[in-house]
Amino acid sequence: MRTLVALALCACQGSALAGSADDFDFWVGRWALTWGSDGQATNTVAKVLDGKVIQEQFDARPNDRLVGLSLSVYDAKSDEWKQTWADNTGAYLDFTGGLNPDGTMELFRPATSEDGDPMLQRMVWYNIRGNSLDWNWERSLNGGQSWETVWKIHYERIKVSGR
Repeated sequence: MRTLVALALCACQGSALAGSADDFDFWVGRWALTWGSDGQATNTVAKVLDGKVIQEQFDARPNDRLVGLSLSVYDAKSDEWKQTWADNTGAYLDFTGGLNPDGTMELFRPATSEDGDPMLQRMVWYNIRGNSLDWNWERSLNGGQSWETVWKIHYERIKVSGR
């Protein structure tokens, strides 16, 4: 079954063009996030380690207790983005993927559903504009043939005074 998930994951990623180390530049900045009727968080995304790594710091306090961070790196050898996420719930997730020809960014990972069945998870950044974007957390229980949105977040850039 693990082989089936791996093959499905490769098929999904085959549509992505990983591109370059600047693909995530759209995400760099300080963001106000909203979802649902009252979900709110901030997300600070910066280039670190000589600009080779994208570091995300997500904070949903005080409305929610979720606090997490991710590190994203463009791996030129494999021509893909790799991201690792960890948070205060003890979650650790690792993703790979890249930029699609339509300008959306997708990162994928194989996982196991609550029922123990193989599934895929992905993050999708889309509707990318200078000061806003949308992000979805999605899952597929059928090898990537269809996707269910689990969490949709809207990003608005926080303007820095003097700029």
